[in-house]
Order: sequence, then structure tokens, then C-alpha cells
Amino acid sequence: MHAIVCREPGGVEVMSWEQVPDPTPRAHEVVIEVAAVGLNRADLLQRKGFYPPPAGASDYLGLECSGHITAVGSGVTQWSIGDEVCALLTGGGCADFVAVPEGQVLPVPAGVSLIDAAALPEIAATVWSNLALLAHLHADEVLLIHGGTSGIGTMAIQIGSLLGATVIVTCGSDAKVAAALSLGAHHAINYRTANFVDEVQALTDGHGADVIVDVMGAKYLDGNVRTLAVNGRLVVIGLQGGTKGELDLNRLLTKRAAVLATSLRQRPEDEKAAIVASVREHLWPLIESGDIRVVIDSYFPLHDIAQAHERMESSEHIGKIVLTHAQSTTA
Repeated sequence: MHAIVCREPGGVEVMSWEQVPDPTPRAHEVVIEVAAVGLNRADLLQRKGFYPPPAGASDYLGLECSGHITAVGSGVTQWSIGDEVCALLTGGGCADFVAVPEGQVLPVPAGVSLIDAAALPEIAATVWSNLALLAHLHADEVLLIHGGTSGIGTMAIQIGSLLGATVIVTCGSDAKVAAALSLGAHHAINYRTANFVDEVQALTDGHGADVIVDVMGAKYLDGNVRTLAVNGRLVVIGLQGGTKGELDLNRLLTKRAAVLATSLRQRPEDEKAAIVASVREHLWPLIESGDIRVVIDSYFPLHDIAQAHERMESSEHIGKIVLTHAQSTTA
């Protein structure tokens, strides 16, 4: 088969479409013929050499995909050859075929195209595991989402609203503010023209945010802790603003608050399978009913992956960027 290979860390020029060995399913794995791949910022970090795959995982880019099952390993009971599916991957999606544990596979939701389904597994699993399973967000709480119009952000807005929270997001332009509001955010802050700490305090009459989903890390650490409500939970899922910051433990202690940090990719297979099963139970019906929709910014052929990476690096996108395989149908 062929796959996108990064021979060395670097810019978009280090990616190439090369012939590589075919995957063979191990016990309890399936092989998927890839129709489309969802692009994630982690792919950009891996290309640059900052986010290597876990031991034993594929070296090829791609953390989620959709397609048809073409082979099943021994012991597989949930899936059959020919099934249309999407899957949460530890790597390897940017290829003709990918092997994945059966517990990380999901059916394509009714009403969602095979191509668009590639944009669902990573954001659905990330948002649901952090909001519902880790932070235990519930009705009448305040949720602050940084990067409100990213793939993660657009999903978090919808899930947070459905859980009954008051949703506040930060965005980098007035156009993104409008997009976030159209998705159901109650308030949206342009962080280029306003201080999110002051704005959240004003919008909540000094209460602050009960749950914060943060992709910035060190850069926003102090501001996030100052923004937390009493018993608040800061969930760090990205480090775009650096890895080392100063934490005011006295402020955290006074608020009886918590800082939580998670990485979906690094979790063992049984934990991923449990998250995927919960996503299928709780979110897939809402997607099929239209209460949650996948927001697609743009589609690029897999051979044009460099342009897709450049689009994401520009931070101008709203929603997910999808890479389509040459063998797939049009979106």
C-alpha cells in the first residue's frame, strides 16, 4: 500500500506519498480501507518532531479515519468485512489501509456521509471523555472553551449546551465569534481585543467558570486559574502556548479547584475502547437525530496534505479539515 511518510521532522515538504508494507490485523483488530482522514493539530506536531507516536503505534500520520472493513483478525466479534465505519486511531490513518483495535471502531452515523464521518472520532472521544467522564460537567455550570471554532471547540460547544451548561468560548476574530454563537455558544470573546479573565468574570457576575477546556497550556495557566469558580476544574488538553508555567497553588487551594491534564492518544487500548463505547451510547444518537453536527471547514485530497497542513497552521479554519482518499467518493 501507500502512506504519507515523514522521513525527518520539518515543514510540509518532509511529507511524501510512499509505498510501505500492508497492515495485517492482529487478534481483535480490523483493517480499514481508508476513504477519508480527519486532520488534527497533533498531526502537525508529529510532522515537526514534537509529538512522536507511542511505542508500537504506526509512524504514519492520521489519528482518525473512515472507510470499509476489508479484513478482521481472530476473535473479532463486533465487525464484518464490508462494514462502513469510522475509527479512533493511535496513528496510521493517512494511508490506503490501517489496522485498528475493534474497540476503537464506530459505525458511520445515519445521516452522516462516509467522508464526513472521518471528522468525528477524535473530537467526539476527546470532548466527551473530558467534559462528561473527567470534569463531570453538569447543568447550570459555566463552561469556558478556548479555541471555540476548532474541531474540538465546535464539538464542545454543542455537547456543553446539550448538557445544560452556559457555554463561553474564546476565538481569534469577529468572524469566529459569530460562528461560535451560531453553533450555540451563549457568549464568545475575541481574545485579540478583550481579556478573557475580565470578560468571563463580567459575564458570570463574578462566579467564574466551573469547567475550562484549554488547548494553550502554559500561556493561559495563570489566567485560567484566576477564572476558575470555586470547585472549578481546569482540563488541559493541548500545549500550543508552551509546557511550563507558574501555578499559584494558594489561589487553587482557596478555590478548592483542580487542574487536570489528559492525552487521548497515550491511553491504553482498554481505556480508549471504554471511551468509544460511551461515545457510541451517548453521542451517536444525538448525531443521528441532528442535535449534534460535525462542522467541516474544508476538504483536501490526501495527495494535497501539505495544503491541508498549511490551512490548519494558518488558524483560519472553522471546524474540521478532512483529507479524502483518491479511491473515496466526493464529499
